[in-house]
Amino acid sequence: MSLALRVLHVASEVYPFSRTGGLADVLDALPRALSSQGARVTVLSPWYRDIEPAPRLLMTHGEVHIGEIEEDGVRFLFLGLPEFNRAGMYGEDDVWRFVRFCRAALPALDALGASFDVLHAHDWAAALLCLLARERGLPSVFTVHNLQYQGRWNGGAFDWTGLPREYFTPERLEYHGDLNLMKAGLLYSDLVTTVSPTYAREITTPDMGEGLDGVLRERFARGELVGILNGLDEERWDPRTDDQIAKSFKTYKGKGANGKALRKELGFDDRPILAAVTRLVEQKGIDLLLEVMPDVTRDWNVVVLGSGDPRLEAALSEWDGEGVRFVRGMNEPFAHRIYAGSDAFVMPSRFEPCGLSQMIALRYGTPPIVRDTGGLRDSVPKDVGFRFQKASATALLRALRSARKCFDESGEWKSRAEAGMKLDFSWTKAAGLYGRLYERMLANHAR
Repeated sequence: MSLALRVLHVASEVYPFSRTGGLADVLDALPRALSSQGARVTVLSPWYRDIEPAPRLLMTHGEVHIGEIEEDGVRFLFLGLPEFNRAGMYGEDDVWRFVRFCRAALPALDALGASFDVLHAHDWAAALLCLLARERGLPSVFTVHNLQYQGRWNGGAFDWTGLPREYFTPERLEYHGDLNLMKAGLLYSDLVTTVSPTYAREITTPDMGEGLDGVLRERFARGELVGILNGLDEERWDPRTDDQIAKSFKTYKGKGANGKALRKELGFDDRPILAAVTRLVEQKGIDLLLEVMPDVTRDWNVVVLGSGDPRLEAALSEWDGEGVRFVRGMNEPFAHRIYAGSDAFVMPSRFEPCGLSQMIALRYGTPPIVRDTGGLRDSVPKDVGFRFQKASATALLRALRSARKCFDESGEWKSRAEAGMKLDFSWTKAAGLYGRLYERMLANHAR
């Protein structure tokens, strides 16, 4: 990668400053991996009130503020607007807020004297920047982390963009009478990427294209839609050095102390521990797990950590008791203990663009039981984890029974767990692929 390449990443959240899910993890790890390979990387995200540590104020221009934090060779910039100066990160007015964010971003960077060779925008909240960058001749990449969330609002919201009315057509940003901000990234970026090769193919189909499969098929056919499997932050998730678990370990044999500690913490008996650390939304298929819970609890202790849909939270709370533990919220130290101490990990996702939990589970010697879709297919080998085809309770139960039978054959289970611990999920490979995409895009612009 060219040492002179200046890359601007833009997203709605970035770990450790703001986080609700895997998007923030990517915006922490990928920029650092690119920086280690020679790129000069800046990350821009909103300046939420609750960001810690507080960014260093660089500039105030009217009601716009820009703050800065530098870490590991990456420059993190935070764009402050009145709409983001409140508790929490997201709300019902997010389409308005992120239109404002995108429209303010490039002028604010100009005022700061910052310039870039490549804009890399992530998900719908930053998608409008691809259109605004094209007007400036700035090449852009747009990454779809989850196509289901598109930034749609009623058609009257189009006026917020400040764009000419000719942009509000079905061929551009209009979608069944609504403004669709995701389309700005899909149509006006130079290249579209998504977070696994299988998901890139899946979203070109009517079943999984969320109404945008036509646009995506065209870009795929032109070689302008690419799937690159996300990596994992292997420093943050390393059983050999993890100080948040009962005992660090290098081999599957060393995992035993963590199993004993988790069993004691949760009051579990001697049955193996089946775990899930997840957002509680329909996509994740936890309702399928609930449907088979009477059968599952005959063979497994079950622990679920997560929050989301109140109905799923309530259903899991009803099961909380002997042999089942539901912990509401996202508690990272507890998540580390779950990955290290559980025996198997379940992800019955209806779709999964990439997923990080299965990678963490593999690294901690915890074979995953996953739906055969998206990044789960690309990261869980058949001879390591357990994959099932159909998003149904019956298929999930069959896979869980197969896993339990294998667990009882301790030699095969140990072999699977040890093989999973050796898999390479570092960001080095993904960063190299992104670097080559940037250079290809810039070469095309130079012609």
